[in-house]
Amino acid sequence: MGKIVMSGPQNVSLDGVVQDPDGEEGFERGGWFTRFGGADLAEWSGIALDEALSAEAWLLGRRSYEFFGTRWQPRTGDLADRLNSLPKYVVSSSLEEPGWTNSTVLRGDPVTEVSKLKQELDGEIVVPASHRLGRTLIEHDLVDEVRLVVFPVVLGTGERFFDETCGGKPLRLLESRTIGGNLAFLTYEFVH
Repeated sequence: MGKIVMSGPQNVSLDGVVQDPDGEEGFERGGWFTRFGGADLAEWSGIALDEALSAEAWLLGRRSYEFFGTRWQPRTGDLADRLNSLPKYVVSSSLEEPGWTNSTVLRGDPVTEVSKLKQELDGEIVVPASHRLGRTLIEHDLVDEVRLVVFPVVLGTGERFFDETCGGKPLRLLESRTIGGNLAFLTYEFVH
């Protein structure tokens, strides 16, 4: 049985905002990810590569799938090569033909389709950045683990990683460590 992990790593502000980390969506407080350079992001990149190498597959919502596909398909290098070859599953009712290599569209009910996928695959099924899909999966107790990279910035507004649908779900801290000099990497498992 597969293990569903919200990660990739999952980047959040100190107050839980995940919206527009790179500033490309037009959110007035977007671009908070790029405020950290040097050792912080270099070490973050190493974690992203390690997670991609250990993943059995990626599971994404359509918007995240299109974002990552556009970003990584034309690139080369260790992380790009791994992401381009990794099996990818995209939950979508509107995507007709996936353009990224090794991609499969899951068209039915997301909870049913992901439950089947979890039964079919072994290893980690990583859900990167697809927080809306993640919320649905958390609500239906399909997520096993959450890995957060917390950026030391408070935005005060914006779309949060957890919302009211995620409430009341107990978690257990598995690991905490520092990335570079400013970022916190936190790993939690859901207590089912």
